Amino acid sequence: MRMMSPVNWEEWMARVREGAMADEGSVSKVVLISSVAALGGFLFGFDTSVINGAVGALASVFQAGDTAIGLAVSAALIGSAVGAFVGGELADRLGRVRVMVVAAVLFAVSTVGSGLAFGLVDLSLWRLVGGIAVGIASVIAPAYIAEIAPAHLRGRLGSLQQLAIVTGIFSALLVDYFIATQAGSAESPYWFGLPAWRWMLLSELPIAIFYGVGALMIPESPRYLVAKKHDAKALTVLRTILGRGAEAKMGEIRRTISTEASGRFKDLRGRFGLLPIVWIGIALSVFQQFVGINVIFYYSSILWQAVGFSEKDSLAITVITSVTNIVTTFIAIATVDRFGRKPLLIVGSVGMALTLGVLSFVFGSAPLDASGNPVLQGAAGTVALFAANLYVFCFGMSWGPVVWVLLGEMFNNRIRAHALALAGSAQWVANFLVSATFPALRTLSLGLAYGLYTASALGSLFFVIFFIRETRGRELEDM
Repeated sequence: MRMMSPVNWEEWMARVREGAMADEGSVSKVVLISSVAALGGFLFGFDTSVINGAVGALASVFQAGDTAIGLAVSAALIGSAVGAFVGGELADRLGRVRVMVVAAVLFAVSTVGSGLAFGLVDLSLWRLVGGIAVGIASVIAPAYIAEIAPAHLRGRLGSLQQLAIVTGIFSALLVDYFIATQAGSAESPYWFGLPAWRWMLLSELPIAIFYGVGALMIPESPRYLVAKKHDAKALTVLRTILGRGAEAKMGEIRRTISTEASGRFKDLRGRFGLLPIVWIGIALSVFQQFVGINVIFYYSSILWQAVGFSEKDSLAITVITSVTNIVTTFIAIATVDRFGRKPLLIVGSVGMALTLGVLSFVFGSAPLDASGNPVLQGAAGTVALFAANLYVFCFGMSWGPVVWVLLGEMFNNRIRAHALALAGSAQWVANFLVSATFPALRTLSLGLAYGLYTASALGSLFFVIFFIRETRGRELEDM
């Protein structure tokens, strides 16, 4: 018989004392259920990044300038803000699982419409529809995972949302690279005579269908079921995910539900317009976007082309960057329940401020070509590539996954769905502002653009130090 190591024995005893010990089968089921829910995050990342490889072709095919392209790319983000805002209300009315199915249908419709678009206007409208699906998925997955996961696994399972997002980003960029290289360019004809950029956008359809089918096969959130008086179903779900601790957890949920009125948006109101915890959630969301991370994933291919790399090499660099993002998310999954949320955010903020500062200096001090683009000479190109990937590393092991974990767990049961919806909506508005303004900022000065993102990274550091409280190991009922 194999003896347990001292570390494993201590962890086992701690879980027994907490009444949170689940058998291996239960843990496997929770991971599987959470992974299906996180498919919404995969589509979130895929949908928002698949446009990357098509941006140059869209500008050429539809004869569009920087502003028009910026609005077309960012149209999905406007829809995402709307979807995030209504997602919480829909989740409380229809249930978490049904809302996932709604999101899957919207993803599928948007994908077909975008891939067969006639012009930039209807492409933007279809992207808007897809954005609504992204917004819904962005709030429903962390809320569902937080409600389904045992406390000692919640950080790691909550990080699956970010892992799914970055894997979706990687998959989208890999698909873009494969299609562009096979066709010759994003504008060249590919299968059935359709241009390659259309196939890039259509490639999302099978994933949307799989997400919808998967959502129909997972159980509803036990906290939602108790709130709707479906106690028997809730207990069945809890036995699946907790094993022997199901009855005790059922009692805790009943107590919190019975003492809390049904959540409404007006319950978020506080002394300064909103409750302090809601403002903190909004600020977390805004800082996550104001550090400029999505500039890397929405515009990186044309950015690297602008400073001298070929289209093929630019797409390859973008794929490598997305791999970096995935690897660092695994680091966050391994450490978020060990070291806590706040320390990871602090380390990430420091790293992002330093690397963004380097990028600001390199692009700001580089000579300009006839078109006004910076020319990275000598070691400058290598420094920029290294700094950009190190920046993604710092974001991926901290602000990327940890913000989603905190948003899923920091609000109490009564306000969780609506507070998360508001914070998620703010995140998408911030994402839109960054993405829509970057083309103009790039034309004005890349050094200035990255300087602004550096300032945001510094601001995020002080915000975490003074306003974020640690939530590691606490039950949702204790929030």
